[in-house]
Amino acid sequence: MFTGIVEELGEVVRITETAGDSALVAVRGPVVTSDARHGDSIAVNGVCLTVVDVSDGIFTADVMGETLRRSALGGLRAGDPVNLERAAALNSRLGGHLVQGHVDGVGEVVAREPAAQWETVRFRLPADLARYVVEKGSITVDGVSLTVAGVGPDWFSVGLIPTTLKLTTLGARRVGDPVNLEVDVLAKYVERLLGARLADSALPDAGPPGGGLPVAGLPGAAATGGPA
Repeated sequence: MFTGIVEELGEVVRITETAGDSALVAVRGPVVTSDARHGDSIAVNGVCLTVVDVSDGIFTADVMGETLRRSALGGLRAGDPVNLERAAALNSRLGGHLVQGHVDGVGEVVAREPAAQWETVRFRLPADLARYVVEKGSITVDGVSLTVAGVGPDWFSVGLIPTTLKLTTLGARRVGDPVNLEVDVLAKYVERLLGARLADSALPDAGPPGGGLPVAGLPGAAATGGPA
């Protein structure tokens, strides 16, 4: 689990294709590797990867073909900057929001509007993710926890402060560039739970189990007409 607060801007050192359609990715990040060990989790542009080796400020991680296809990591090249964040500790402050590091889809930068002290950036997102994005809600873009400033049928916008522009990859993203998106996991759970409840409420009332009479005080119970 992560918080979407990028710890450092790392750099892809090399990408080595392995068996099948997977790859071994080496990333330089002196901050995140300062206490990293084999098996630790590090988010790379919002994708949770497992460390397999650490040496001289560089960690390597296996990336499955599924991850390469369903995220923007498939387009990475040696020398590319990447947002890095170590897994959150239970005693740390939650500066952003709960981020799983499981990319829901790939979006695209569609517009940038510079202002005096910030910049508004608009992203296109897959249609099946739009229902999870609400104004003033949270969304993760390339591993960065952001607050949604505006929404549309197939887009959302955010405001980026100078620190975010300078210390993450979002400052250099150009129109047309792909970005990893993770919507708020709480929204997905709420949809699942409410969907199941609505489905149950749509079923015909079959009465209590066993075909007995309704029990007083329970939904569907009939008034007996007796004393209260």
